[in-house]
Amino acid sequence: RIRAKKFVDDSGTKHYEIYGPLFFGSVTAFNEKFDVDEDPSEVIIDFKDSRVSDMSAIEALNKLTERYHSAGKKLHLKHLSEDCRLLLKNAEGVIDVNIYEDPSYRVAVDRA
Repeated sequence: RIRAKKFVDDSGTKHYEIYGPLFFGSVTAFNEKFDVDEDPSEVIIDFKDSRVSDMSAIEALNKLTERYHSAGKKLHLKHLSEDCRLLLKNAEGVIDVNIYEDPSYRVAVDRA
């Protein structure tokens, strides 16, 4: 089961926080979460609690990207795992998405 929490931040960007895996069995429910016509010009899909699992998911992202692009809006993907990024990289010919590069964090270490 896939779910989405939606909110608009102070700058007017709409965020979709996705929960649950995106794969062939959840693509239809995933697509129903988005309101391309009513969304603002900047949209972020946050996959912190999700994962892109297969080519059906990549194709769903490709179609969603095309819908936002056709509406003159920019779509960003955020918090993709390394394996998700690899899947998307392997599908470069299929998908064209603006991926937010998440920062690399280091762990603080006590040196005594």
